[in-house]
Amino acid sequence: MSLDRRTLLRAGGIVAATSVIPMTTGSTAPATTRGKHAADRPRPSAAITTRNPLVEQRADPFVTRPVDGMYYMTGSVPEYDRVVIRGATTLDGLATARERTIWRRPASGSMGGYIWAPELHRVGDRWYVYFAAGDSDDPFRIRTYVLESIGADPRSTGWLPPKRMVTGWDSFTLDATTFSHRGRRYFLWAQSEPGIATNSNLYIAEMVSPLELVTPVVRIAVPTLSWEIQGFRVNEGPAVLVRNGRVFVTFSASATDARYCMGLMYADENANLLDARSWTKAPDPIFTTNTETRQFGPGHNSFTVAEDGTTDVLVYHARDYRDINGDPLFDPNRHTRVQKLFWNADGTPSFGVPVGKGETRRTSSCGTPSSGCGSRATSVRSPTRGSGSRRGTSALARCRSSRSTSRTVTCAPATGCCASSSSWSPTSTAPSRVLSGCPGSPIARPCHCGC
Repeated sequence: MSLDRRTLLRAGGIVAATSVIPMTTGSTAPATTRGKHAADRPRPSAAITTRNPLVEQRADPFVTRPVDGMYYMTGSVPEYDRVVIRGATTLDGLATARERTIWRRPASGSMGGYIWAPELHRVGDRWYVYFAAGDSDDPFRIRTYVLESIGADPRSTGWLPPKRMVTGWDSFTLDATTFSHRGRRYFLWAQSEPGIATNSNLYIAEMVSPLELVTPVVRIAVPTLSWEIQGFRVNEGPAVLVRNGRVFVTFSASATDARYCMGLMYADENANLLDARSWTKAPDPIFTTNTETRQFGPGHNSFTVAEDGTTDVLVYHARDYRDINGDPLFDPNRHTRVQKLFWNADGTPSFGVPVGKGETRRTSSCGTPSSGCGSRATSVRSPTRGSGSRRGTSALARCRSSRSTSRTVTCAPATGCCASSSSWSPTSTAPSRVLSGCPGSPIARPCHCGC
C-alpha cells in the first residue's frame, strides 16, 4: 500500500476561521514596503535575468533575500534525506552554484525518516534552518526541527544539532517559516490539530527566540474551499510578504499533483496578528496549473528580491507534465522556478501564471520575455456581491511591449494569459484596461478592452 504525507487524518470538514477577501483587483502597479497609498508612489520597474527552471528537482524552494551580497537557496531533495544549501551573487547564479550538505538524517531513530521543506533564515548574527522530519521507523511521523549556526556563511560547517520546535500539539507538523513585524518575531507553520478532520491547517505564534514560542498557538486558516480539498484537505507552505499596509501570507493547498495550487490571505499591518479575526482569506486560488505554459501544480513558494534590492520575485516549484505514475510525493521532478511578482493598483499582489520552460531569458517590465507577457487576469469574488453582479472584478495585467501598436478587442473570456475569467461583462463606460498576451496565447501583444 502506497503511503502519502497526508494520510494521517481522514478527510472531513470544519467551518473556516477566516473570511474571504473583498479584493478589488485592477491594473498592476509597483509597491513599496510601507503605506496604504503606496500605489500612488510608483518605483521603477526593473528587469531580471533568469532561467526556468532555475534548479531542477528541488521542491519547496526557499531563496533568501541577499545577505552580504549573496543569495542562498535550500529546498527538498528527491531522496528526502538531507538539508542542502547553495549560494550565488545573482539569482541566475544559483542554477550552477555548488550545493553543500549541512545536515544529513541519522541512520535510525528520531529524524531518521523523510526530511521536508527546509527554510533558511538569518536572525541577528546567526543562521537558522527550520525543517520537517519523520522517524526512521515511521517516516511520516513528521515534526518540525531547527538547526542553528553562528557562522557567517551558512554553507560552512559548524551547525549545532537539531532541536525540536514545540508547538501546540504533538502531531503532524511541517512547513515552518518565521518573520519579524513591528519589533516582534512570529512563527508560522502547518499542523494537523486533534479534533479537526483536516490534514493540515495554518497556525501562528509569537517567538521569544528563534528556538522557542512564547504565546499560545492561534489557528488562522483551515482548508474548506473546493480548491483546498482536492485529494487532501491541506493548507501548508506559508510565505510572508509585508507590503502596502498589509501582511500577506501565501499558502499551498490540495494534493501535490496538478491540483496543487496557491491561496492568499492577509491582515492589516496594524492588526493583532495573533487574533484569527484579523486574517482574511481570498475565496479563489491565486496561482494554479496552466496548460498553455505547461506548468503543473505550482506551489510551496517563497519570496525574495531581484538584484536591484526592491523588485519582488516569486520562488516556487512546479512540474512540466500533468500525468504522474504512483504517488506524486515520490515523483522527483518538482523544479524550482522564479518570476517577477506584480502589484495591483489597490496594493494586492498579482501573480500571473507560471512561466513556461525555457532557456536563460531577460524578463521585461511586464514580467516575461519580450515575446509576450505572462500575467493572467485573476477574478476575485466579493463576499458581499452575488455572482450576477460581479462585473469588472478581474485583475488585468498592465504590460509594456517593444511594439508601440495595440489593438482593441471585444471584451470576452480569452485563453491562456489573457484574462481567463467567468466574471467578464462588456461595458462602454468602464475605464479601458490593458490585457497581456503570452507565448502560445491567441493574443501575443497588448490589447485594450473596457471591462
